[in-house]
Amino acid sequence: QVQLVESGGGLVQAGGSLRLSCATSARTLFSLAMGWFRQAPGREREIVAAISWLHSTTYYADSVKGRFTISRDSAKNTVYLQMNSLKPEDTAVYYCAAEKVPVIRWGVILTSETEYSDWGQGTQVTVSS
Repeated sequence: QVQLVESGGGLVQAGGSLRLSCATSARTLFSLAMGWFRQAPGREREIVAAISWLHSTTYYADSVKGRFTISRDSAKNTVYLQMNSLKPEDTAVYYCAAEKVPVIRWGVILTSETEYSDWGQGTQVTVSS
């Protein structure tokens, strides 16, 4: 089991930027597929972005495409979510998720929350208008 700790959330004005970090307890990010999800009040948790282990192939929800970037630093065992041009509708609790995948799925991007076993506690992002 991998422990995940998110940080970097906060209050920002519309049009601003934030960078979320997800530090893992794993000694290495090897074979970990990672994702960022968010949950706004009264809404279901939704995928924001995901990155595969092999080749770091990425996926973005349509609502954040062109504004958010997911990346990872294997030396620091950390995954990031750079969020630019933030909008009030981006306000939510953001969660990092990880799943250790077998070789056959190294190139797969996991976009469903049911595919992830390990979750962080979440970090609040609030975008004011």
